[in-house]
Parts: sequence; structure tokens; C-alpha cells
Amino acid sequence: MFKKSGVDPRWALVPCARSYMLARCAEREPEGRVTSVAEFFVVIIRVLTSTEVMAYVLHALKDYSGLSTLMLFLDVVGVAVSIVYVVYWFRVITGLIEVYGVRRRWMVLWIFAEYVPALIWGWSDKYQPAWKVEDIREALSRVATSGSVADTGDGLTVNLKERTVTEFFQKKILLRDIHMNIPMGHMVLLLGGSGAGKTTFLNAVNGYEKADAQVLLNSRNLYKQYKKMQYEIGFVPQQELMRGKDSVKATLMDAARLRMPFDVPASERKQRVEDVMEIFGLKPLEGTLVDKLSGGQKKRVSIAMEFISNPSLFILDEPDSGLDGVMARELMNQLRKIADTGKIVIVITHTPDRVIDLFDDVIVLAKDSARTGRLAFYGSIEKARAFFGKQSMEEIVKGINSVAEGGEGRADEFIARYAEVQHG
Repeated sequence: MFKKSGVDPRWALVPCARSYMLARCAEREPEGRVTSVAEFFVVIIRVLTSTEVMAYVLHALKDYSGLSTLMLFLDVVGVAVSIVYVVYWFRVITGLIEVYGVRRRWMVLWIFAEYVPALIWGWSDKYQPAWKVEDIREALSRVATSGSVADTGDGLTVNLKERTVTEFFQKKILLRDIHMNIPMGHMVLLLGGSGAGKTTFLNAVNGYEKADAQVLLNSRNLYKQYKKMQYEIGFVPQQELMRGKDSVKATLMDAARLRMPFDVPASERKQRVEDVMEIFGLKPLEGTLVDKLSGGQKKRVSIAMEFISNPSLFILDEPDSGLDGVMARELMNQLRKIADTGKIVIVITHTPDRVIDLFDDVIVLAKDSARTGRLAFYGSIEKARAFFGKQSMEEIVKGINSVAEGGEGRADEFIARYAEVQHG
């Protein structure tokens, strides 16, 4: 079966890993991870509860009550893990049946005697998978890739080849082939469905998680000069990292000490805090404890903390999360004003259409057929609407999302089309 599905047959000889590879053949990789881990723990528990091990433990403890407690604990854990294994193994089998296009009655054989259907499907020419694991890799090469962009000398230049991790015996590509120039003074929306790699992309751009990439800010290489340039980048995560018992001013003073260069005089830090409080309308709240602030006020403080260092590149991950329409609009207006001072502002928001008029450009990331985050579009809002044939940003996301996610499943189409546009 592995050979038919494009997987190295030698994996069939490796316990636990075998289940994971079967899941890959079934296009059920996430379920395969859980199945292989659960199977591993089932094996461990069986070893621990074997007669030989229990006899050794009894000899060491010399206490039947202690042994009984240990046995009860292992039994409970064993049952729980076994249930998880069965549930996820059932999902893997369902995937195999769909890929091979056979009747569901094969489910019984797979559950009670998995080697029988595996041998039958593997040896008989009658049973062939609808696709191979290697087909997904080939899908990557079929989709045209966009070449790197030249540095303009002014703004943000991103040439990201790959961002990878190693998971469960293989290299997984999270992002690939993302190239763009963002001019200074632009406010940019980062759009994409769940799992498209938006946060991963931001982490690669701000240097938090380096990729196989070149990131230039005003012609300076961020990766090579990270220590010198870290103050030029502000990143506001979804979580608010503030102490509730501190006042607004104390919070910003702490941020100034952490985020501004060490050689900046104390007087300048203090003045910068005063200026930032004025910019974000926090002056009347300077003595208020963070715990006493409203949700919108806390968001402003969180953003002000990162803006203390006066960054040239300002990145925000869902800054309007939990805010109503009026408060979200007010916050985005403030970010628009920041961009208008000549800075780059990149924002992720799950409600883009209510503030879309404030953005200059949109970056659209999409998962291709290999579940890798790719660039499906970068350009102005109006050009995005024309490119996707959609009027709203939510409709664009629906177009690139998979059918299983309630979308149209057109990600590969748009990725290839945009690559062609870039190539000219």
C-alpha cells in the first residue's frame, strides 16, 4: 500500500510511525499524528503492566496497596488513551476507504484484522489509490512560483523562500514563495483563512521566527542586523501583556525602558511616554490602574507600549479583537494616522470590511493543495476586488478557503494567476 501511495515501504516495519504514514496515505495527516502518539502510549502502558514489570515493582515497593494504586492509575490512563486511539484510527480508516474508493464494509476488516485488507489492497492491482502522497509535492511544482523582488531602498522588502518545521518524521513547509515591496506610509491588511500562515508570516517578517528569507527595512537587513533594528519594529500580539495593578503611566515607563535603546537618556524616555499618551488619548488615564480600564482603553495601552520605540514597521495581530464596531473603528483610525506619519502598519483583523476604507493595500495568503501558505495577492484594495472578482474581503477569504472549510477551494488557481501577473 505504501508503495502505491508514494510512501517509502520501509515505514511499514516501524511501529507507531506505520500508523502515521497510513494516515498520510489517507489524506488524514492530523489524525495520524494523534493515532501514532496514542499507539505509542498504549504500547508503553502494556509494557508497564506486564507480569515481569509488575513483579519487579512489587519487589521494589514491598507494598500491595501501593501496587494496587499504580495498577488502577495505569488502567485508567490505558483506557483513556485506547479510546483516543480507536476514535482517531477510525478516522484514518475512513480516509483510506475514501481514497481507495471501496465500500464501507471494509471497515470491519480494518478494525479487527488490519493486516488482511492491507495485504489485499497492497498486492492486488484491483485496488488503487485515487491519489498519491507525492502528488501533493508535485502540486507545488505545478503551481508557478513568483520570483524575488528588488529592493526599492525605501520601505519593506520581503523575499521569503521557505519557512519550515520538522514534524513527525518529515519536513513541513509552512510558508513558501512570498515576495513583496511595501512602501513607507502604507497601511496594509493581512488576509487569509485559518491555517494560511498569517501569524507565521508576521513572525518571519519581524524576526521573531526566522525563515529562509531576506527581510529589508529601508535597505537594512533585519536578520543580519536584528539587535540594532529591533527597536524599529513594533509587534502587538493578540494577548495583552500588562500588569493590572500598575498605572497606565507606569506601564508605559516600563515599556520605554524595555523597548527604547539603552543609551537613550531618562529625560527623553519620559518625554516619549508623554508624547505617546497624547497620541493615543491616554493622558487623562495616566494614573488609572490597568485593571480599571475598559477593553478599548486596554487595547490602546497595549498598542502604545509597542509604539514607544517609534518603530518604522508596526505590526498588529487582531488589535480590534473583542471591540464593538465603534471602538474598533476608532482604533483603526488611530493606526491610519500612524501610517500617515510615514510608517508601515500591517494589521490582521477578522472583520476587515467594516474598516477596509482605511487600508491602502491587502496581502492575501492562502493554503495551496499541499497545505502550504502561499501568496495569492498583494496590491491595492480595488485591484484585489478586480483580481478575485469579489467586492468584500470576506468573499475573497471564502474564495480561497477549501470546500471543507465552507469555501470555494480556488486557492491554487489564484496563487498561480498572481504568480503569472508578477512574472508579467
